[in-house]
Amino acid sequence: MRGRGPGAGAICAVVAAALLWSSSYAVTKRVLEDVGPFSIGAIRFSMAALVLCVMVRMNRHRRGRPDARQRGRLYLSGFLGITVYFILENVGVDMSTASDASLIVATYPLMTMLLELLVFRTRLPLPRVTGVLLATAGAFLVVRNGAQVGGSSRWLGDILLLLGGLAWAGYNVLGKRASAGQDAVSVTYYQTLAGAAGFLLASLLEAGDWRMPDATASALLVHLAVACSVGGFLLYNYGLRRMASSVAVNILNLVPVFGVLGAVVINGESIRPAQVAGGAIIVAGVALGMVERGRRARATAEPDEQAAAAPAAR
Repeated sequence: MRGRGPGAGAICAVVAAALLWSSSYAVTKRVLEDVGPFSIGAIRFSMAALVLCVMVRMNRHRRGRPDARQRGRLYLSGFLGITVYFILENVGVDMSTASDASLIVATYPLMTMLLELLVFRTRLPLPRVTGVLLATAGAFLVVRNGAQVGGSSRWLGDILLLLGGLAWAGYNVLGKRASAGQDAVSVTYYQTLAGAAGFLLASLLEAGDWRMPDATASALLVHLAVACSVGGFLLYNYGLRRMASSVAVNILNLVPVFGVLGAVVINGESIRPAQVAGGAIIVAGVALGMVERGRRARATAEPDEQAAAAPAAR
């Protein structure tokens, strides 16, 4: 079984990361009632950077500090994938719905694969492409028949979320080149540090509206920082080091499925039969990608693991 595909522990780690990240959309929607979208990012990633800093300092076996050029690339990738992406996400969620936001994420692996094809000339086996396209089709089916909440700006919010996907794809491609020779905790720390700095500057635009969030919003902010920003990335990187990168990215298509459940449970959004069908299609696309990689795992897992480095989710 070990030669046929990734181990159960690695798969469970990436699935757990997807579950944590999926909760961020519904949680962000709730926190936006008390905190502005830029301020959410500043608080969330500042707390996450502090936690990661402690982890880096306590790691006695960490590798040497990256040189100035590598740190610059890590900072740039963090600004792109955290500040730019999450500004678009938070504003998009505010204008749209949590279920739309979580389901549009299913298009992000497709965007990333296409950008990798252009930059790295990465080979895209037909079953893998078919699986991602199938999951993307499922996401559009769910979004098209999404929950009946959100105002006239809902579709503008969806467009911002799609633009966020382009920023996320660029973050992944840049991150692969910027993280060579560094462990996952260090990479995540430098990227989070840059992302937090960008958000702190952006949050000054909301200074006139700052107020103390209530107890519920404060607890949810801690969840975003510790569970989604720290725990999610570290779980994902644990699995990523033990499987081909395409398998990990395809598993992340489960984020929309978990996200819809979270939107229903936390925000009380409705769900239609078409959304259930779309979720089933997403799961089928993920399964197809796993079957494809299962056959070729021994031949391709090692090169893919060497190519993959930066985290690829929320």
